[in-house]
Amino acid sequence: MTIFDLDKWSEIWQTLSRNKSRSLLTAFGVFWGIFMLTILMGGSNGFRAILEANFNGFAQNSYFFMPGKTTKPYKGFQVDRSWMLHLSDVDALPKQVPGVKLATPMVLGLFTEMTHKQHKENVSLKGVYPNYDQIENPHIVMGRFIQMADVMNQRRVCVLSKNIASRLFPNDPNPLGKYVQSGGMYLQVVGVSHIISNFGVGGNSSYSVFIPFSVAQNLTKSGNDIAIIGVVVKDNVSISSIQPQMERFFCERHSVDPTDTAAYMSINMESMFQMVTALFSGINILVWLIGVGTLLSGAIGISNIMMVVVKERTTEIGIRRAIGAKPHDILSQIMTESVVITLLAGIGGIIISVWILSGIDIAAHSMTESYPSGGFFISFPVAVGALFALSFIGVLAGIAPSLRALAIKPIDAIRDE
Repeated sequence: MTIFDLDKWSEIWQTLSRNKSRSLLTAFGVFWGIFMLTILMGGSNGFRAILEANFNGFAQNSYFFMPGKTTKPYKGFQVDRSWMLHLSDVDALPKQVPGVKLATPMVLGLFTEMTHKQHKENVSLKGVYPNYDQIENPHIVMGRFIQMADVMNQRRVCVLSKNIASRLFPNDPNPLGKYVQSGGMYLQVVGVSHIISNFGVGGNSSYSVFIPFSVAQNLTKSGNDIAIIGVVVKDNVSISSIQPQMERFFCERHSVDPTDTAAYMSINMESMFQMVTALFSGINILVWLIGVGTLLSGAIGISNIMMVVVKERTTEIGIRRAIGAKPHDILSQIMTESVVITLLAGIGGIIISVWILSGIDIAAHSMTESYPSGGFFISFPVAVGALFALSFIGVLAGIAPSLRALAIKPIDAIRDE
């Protein structure tokens, strides 16, 4: 049988039509299997995109260190001692710990109300150096980011998030050069950022306002003391490999027991990204196990139903053999019927599942600004691979019925009639 043999295709279609109920039942099993596999895979990709969007703009090779209270006595100091980092630690860290690319001080936790004319908004002020943009990309869409001259001269300037700018300046598309008030202090707007991630050190990034580090230090009256240091390691270095060295460096410089892990808090962004990757790798394996199991059960269903169809067509097959039909004619017909049912049902499952995933993707993008559209999808190679897998499953499902059909002897078939 060739693909252009219209008589054979017509014969197959008539056979499927005569066994419509069984064909539909078989097709539904395959349809459901490929539909569930596609939905689960697309859903897994979509939820991964949503989760990763929460870290949008953060450097994977970044690390944060925050001192707290000691729980162990050390070098004559008692327990329950509060301690702070020092501005000198920022310059010393890259020199003392190989693998550190840069260290930058930060001032966080300045939650205040910011106003412009009659508009008000609660914000989180972040005092940073210009090199903070290597830890969290501010995505400047208007103006500029904090510069070293702002820090050195203690300029009262700020970079608003796009979300805050739209609330404080609802009727002004260009807030650059204008002033906002925060805690009795006026800040000039020099830039607008478009951070859309829901994760942020010291507060949600979309509700954060960047100000020069020196201005934030004056607000907190902390002098050269630092509550948090951000670190970026070199490209060929793992944070986990040098994290103990960095923590020991900070502890020894401030007379804190290096084994007192409760005396400080650290955030390893590399580990967080690895956790997300490992989580969804496990989910993908589970999805494939469920999908393949469902497809195999569908293949067994196809095989069983085709066996019933072959039994009901015993006389037809016997007569065809008696009038000269060759074994490969019978074999190709049964195998083709099995593959046709499998492919038609599988393609239908893929089309409908992709349509549903597109709807979910549009809804997710409309509800979550940080989510980039196109996350709920299955790739073209995966879809093609699924079709080849369906063809293979159809062939497997048709082997047993085909062998049964070949075993039918013409004289036995006529006698049964």
